[in-house]
Amino acid sequence: MKEEAESAQISRRQLVRYAGVGATLVAASPLIGGGPALAHDNDDDKGNQHGDSRDRVWRAGDHHIHSEYSGEFDTSKTPPTFHKGADAVYPIVTNAIMAKNFGLTWAMCTDHGGPTHSKVNLEQAYPDLLRSRRLVPEVLQFWGMEFDTPAQDHHTLMIPHHEDEAKQLFELESRFAKNDAFPSDPGRDTEAKMIEFLKVARSMRQKPLVIGHHTSRSATGFGVYGQDTPREFRNGNNAAPEIYVGFEGAPGHQAGPLNGGARGGYGNYPTHGGFDQMTAKVGGLWDSLLGEGRRWWITATSDSHVHWTRGGSDFWPGEYSKTYVHARQDYADIMDGLRNGRIWVTTGDLITSLDLTAKSQGREAATGETVTLSRRNRTDVEIEIKFRPLSGKNGNGDRPEVRRVDLIVGQITGPNANLDADTNPTTKVVARFGPRDWRKQGSEYVIRHTLRNVEADTYARVRGTSTDEAEPLADGLESPWSDLWFYSNPVFVHVR
Repeated sequence: MKEEAESAQISRRQLVRYAGVGATLVAASPLIGGGPALAHDNDDDKGNQHGDSRDRVWRAGDHHIHSEYSGEFDTSKTPPTFHKGADAVYPIVTNAIMAKNFGLTWAMCTDHGGPTHSKVNLEQAYPDLLRSRRLVPEVLQFWGMEFDTPAQDHHTLMIPHHEDEAKQLFELESRFAKNDAFPSDPGRDTEAKMIEFLKVARSMRQKPLVIGHHTSRSATGFGVYGQDTPREFRNGNNAAPEIYVGFEGAPGHQAGPLNGGARGGYGNYPTHGGFDQMTAKVGGLWDSLLGEGRRWWITATSDSHVHWTRGGSDFWPGEYSKTYVHARQDYADIMDGLRNGRIWVTTGDLITSLDLTAKSQGREAATGETVTLSRRNRTDVEIEIKFRPLSGKNGNGDRPEVRRVDLIVGQITGPNANLDADTNPTTKVVARFGPRDWRKQGSEYVIRHTLRNVEADTYARVRGTSTDEAEPLADGLESPWSDLWFYSNPVFVHVR
């Protein structure tokens, strides 16, 4: 992807100054440097069949962004009175402007809930989203919220784009968000209510997506989890496997160290290379879920509330973290890509394209897909990794370089009877590649590796870094720009 921010006719400093001030005028101005993709306010039902790969390319986005509708409620009054801008400060359209400037082609407004917030979303925030869609059409802007998840930390609740999207969110938030009831209802804050929510979501014709946020932020140590536990992920995924599909591998608030805080706001146990411990540990919880054969994906988001230059802990959407989805530029296919794992993530624009394929016996599969092989034939599997480095400068004015790429492989052994399991001992880094190990092919670099005699169900995933760290180290107050990583989601090999 080209460096839209670098080619913009208006400077980044000006954009930061404009953000939140006269945003509507700025959005309508031709001065903002936009991305190359064309966005359309498509209906979710419009010609998007799963498996139709025509016109799909890697499209960067962010599904966790806050606006001024992450506010506060005066509960001394009945009904409670809502005040904008108490927690996050930018108008919805400002976030869209900045997302466009930093190369995103899709984004999602995810405001906090609260007592009667479902009504605020329906009557106040949603009309602003519709205006933002008209003003910044280059960015597909999804509707949803940061769901006040029963018994767990926050989650993305992404609503498919359709005529009744606002009513669908209102129904789910008003019925199931644990903080929406007024007076408060402790019965909403149970795992049983979470499972009920997921089953109702699964029964809907327009199926939403649910993705965990900052899942180890409340953890007090390594493997000492807080609000989110392995058991809850398994139970939720079992209840609605096509709805509850993953968690943030790299949480937002990555600019925390620039103002003396922790990356991600992980003040108890830190992130590793900006990634949650559940993702960063090879053979850890993510690999434990993948080893059961679960289609469980990771993403990277900004969790933008207040930009770090204004005292916050955040980057703008797309400025530092990007979630790439292999999709057409329409709502339904972006959501299909998220649901089915056609995803890779990066920080600091370390790379701009990543393709992972597994080939054998004349068949092949890409990220999120499965290649099925016969035991009767030779079962060597050729892994191909192709990545494109950044050709310009990133949001910090740097030209980052990939120093190493790791190929990580684990076996799929089926459901684990222990719902609290958080390890997969079969998962290993099977190969590490440096600049001498990849070859130039046009604007991309290519790595090939053979997995010999693959006789059991297996998955492979890829990780790369700008550092010399063999494994991502626990984060301190180092600049996030000096510690960049990318991760693919897995490709699966099924042997029958």
